[in-house]
Amino acid sequence: MTYASVSDVEVELGRTVNSPAEEAQWAAWLERVERSIVRRFIRAGLVLADQVTLGDPTVDDVKDVEVAAIIRKITNPTGVSSVTRSVDDASVTTRREGTSDTGLDLSDTEWDLLLPFGESAAFSTRPGFEPDFPVAHPEWSQYPQGWPWI
Repeated sequence: MTYASVSDVEVELGRTVNSPAEEAQWAAWLERVERSIVRRFIRAGLVLADQVTLGDPTVDDVKDVEVAAIIRKITNPTGVSSVTRSVDDASVTTRREGTSDTGLDLSDTEWDLLLPFGESAAFSTRPGFEPDFPVAHPEWSQYPQGWPWI
């Protein structure tokens, strides 16, 4: 069972499903999106359900992302980003963006909302090998500020 439901998609889209087949299709898309989210969490060494229990991301965050992906698929099923037509030379250009043809890919912003990674100093370098954060030393208590360099 997915975090978002077909009724969540209906509310966000502003219309109800037209048929049982469409409802089944939306439910299948929701499941596909959630499977991709779960796979990304597994690759990061995390479990989506555990992270949701911890509140990072929240249930509402996961629902919002799943619903947004489904609405993008409903409103633009072929994933076309631009179409160019020329009358004189009879040229037609259809452009699709993205690497997947499912149309259910999540944006980088949506992944940033879901994956609970904080700030990292992985690419910060210090030539003197100073620590990221100063560590208190017992001898520094003689200074009124507590730190000799302040």
